[in-house]
Amino acid sequence: MARQSISFTKPNDEWLKTQVDNQEYSSKSELVNDLIRQARSQQVQIDWIKSKLDKAENSGFTSDTKSEILKQSKANLNG
Repeated sequence: MARQSISFTKPNDEWLKTQVDNQEYSSKSELVNDLIRQARSQQVQIDWIKSKLDKAENSGFTSDTKSEILKQSKANLNG
């Protein structure tokens, strides 16, 4: 495992210490690694949503009415 040296602001350091003191994590390193894993997971979800939005934006406009769009959406959801 790569070893790093990082600095924290006082409030962040106190929060990290509290988590370790409450035995939520065994060390600050474990906590920071968990936070990074969570951020990476969130980024995967953000990227997926962004790709769906990009696809929708690039698909162009429609002349369908609201009721036609709703009917198509329901049909897609119901298979």
